[in-house]
Amino acid sequence: MLPHLISPAQPLTLAALADILADGRPAELAPDARQAIAHCHAYLHRKLAESVAPIYGINTGFGSLYNVSIAPHEREQLQTNLVMSHACGTGAEVPQNLVRLMLLLKIQSLSYGHSGVQVSTAERLLAMYNREMYPVVYEQGSLGASGDLAPLAHLCLPLLGLGEVNYQGYRLAAADALNLFSWEPLRLQAKEGLALLNGTQFMLAYAVEAVLRAQRLCRAADVVTALSLEAFGGCADPFKAPLHRIRPHAGQVAVAARLREFLAGSELQTLPRRAVQDPYSFRCVPQVHGASRDALAYVAATVETECNAVTDNPNIFPDEDLMVSGGNFHGQPLALALDHLALAVAELGSISERRTYQLISGQRGLPTYLVAEPGLNSGLMIPQYTAAGIVSQNKQLCTPASVDSIVSSNGQEDHVSMGANAATKARRVVENVEQVLGIELLTAVQALAFRRPERSSETLEKVVAAFREQVAFVGKDRVLYPDMHRAAAFVRSYAWD
Repeated sequence: MLPHLISPAQPLTLAALADILADGRPAELAPDARQAIAHCHAYLHRKLAESVAPIYGINTGFGSLYNVSIAPHEREQLQTNLVMSHACGTGAEVPQNLVRLMLLLKIQSLSYGHSGVQVSTAERLLAMYNREMYPVVYEQGSLGASGDLAPLAHLCLPLLGLGEVNYQGYRLAAADALNLFSWEPLRLQAKEGLALLNGTQFMLAYAVEAVLRAQRLCRAADVVTALSLEAFGGCADPFKAPLHRIRPHAGQVAVAARLREFLAGSELQTLPRRAVQDPYSFRCVPQVHGASRDALAYVAATVETECNAVTDNPNIFPDEDLMVSGGNFHGQPLALALDHLALAVAELGSISERRTYQLISGQRGLPTYLVAEPGLNSGLMIPQYTAAGIVSQNKQLCTPASVDSIVSSNGQEDHVSMGANAATKARRVVENVEQVLGIELLTAVQALAFRRPERSSETLEKVVAAFREQVAFVGKDRVLYPDMHRAAAFVRSYAWD
């Protein structure tokens, strides 16, 4: 397997990241990345030797301590102290797949040669990535400005032989893990602590994963909708192309076209119409799903830009003989995007739950709760309760984080993005909607059984057959939570068109 080359000349795309994460390929620094990193490091140390002018965080303190001078012989200790003092995370552990992504994104950011680190520092992060040695990082602790300080401090503690790592199923002290490979703890030089801790890689890792999962959900939601429409005895007229030509939002047009494709060749669509109109949760799917698609397109573009950005501070421009202390660490672009993602995905769940409700309500010739002998059997009554509870929780989780701020660092850091909170909330919304769509899929496939012998399209029947390999027909009451869990897993893993 060829390694992924980390290069300033090779932008990361979401598609490339999906492949990298799926196949577990190793990564390596391209020659241009090594050259850029080394060039910037040499420039920085040359400037420090030539001048005693204050440079934030290099020969001064941090945050509100920016006016405290640091003597040359204390600069290394300053960077070490920064990493140690900022490792104040708490809450749940960050999943290891996201820690892996954090490592890759941090190395990518360093590869542009605007951060002042040693090549050996980037190489050690890369070695941890390739050895699957994942630092223990905690979800809580970032305000989303000055970067994801606490999570990134935990990510980088093992460079110093501190903190803990997960390695081959074991949780180890970082010092013991380094000894496995005869790695010495690194001695951080001027600016390196700042380069490692300033940045958006915590919220960015969550954003990358959330976008990839949300894109899958968009594809899944269209297919599940088509199944539900077939099971409900719904009409495909609202998806006709002329209707969407006169309101040509890109997402709306795309969803309508997909629904036409999925329903083409269906026997069920040739039967007499059961009602003059269908409820909005069926009839307005192109408009609702399409709006979510358009929202996610904006989010994806923002996330890809951030994947190829330098987000530490200060930033160094050797070829322009310039060092600038600014605010590229501020997470507002991601905070707004992640809040938007949560809203867009939550709406997929909201309209899905309404379709589930319609299917179990005893309309259009379907039995109440989609089971024989309702009364003796409750059938699929309670999965809809679960979906409704999840949808309600999503409404609470969609309260935007990006409108919040809180003063820190004695007023120096007086506006923050709260992007890390937006990131963790968005991930929960995505997980919730995977389950809600799983419940609709369970319900739709159950309802379709009552439409036999007529069949749906070849495309949709293929999905039904694959789902039936995981979840059996509910002939009478049984314990349903394993089926619901399998349905959610199916939504997460099926190769949706």
